Order: sequence, then structure tokens, then C-alpha cells
Amino acid sequence: MRKIREFFESVRTEMKKVTWPGREELTGSTGVVMVLWLLLSAYIFTSDNILQMIVKYFLLGSGGQ
Repeated sequence: MRKIREFFESVRTEMKKVTWPGREELTGSTGVVMVLWLLLSAYIFTSDNILQMIVKYFLLGSGGQ
């Protein structure tokens, strides 16, 4: 029990040292994450469609038969 108590006391001490981001910094970081998420999603979507077309081309042949 002593070790558990020491653990939670050290957690409390460390949490007092944390500096939380302000509203402006949090809003800016959220915007960056959303833009990067959209760019990555568009890249994956485009890559998937291109690879799908390539695979269909080779599986069905150049004549599409």
C-alpha cells in the first residue's frame, strides 16, 4: 500500500508541473492537425484509386475483356 500511495503522490506532484496550452495554442494545433488529416486522406484516397485502376488493368488485361 505504501508504494501505491507514493506513486499517486508523485503523480500529483508531476501534474502540478505541467503547463497546459492556452486556448490560442490549442486552436492553432487543432487547425494544423485537421489540415494534415485532410491532406493525408486525399493522398490515401488518390493513391488507392490509382492502384485500383492499375490492378484492374493487369487483371482484366489491356482490352478490358
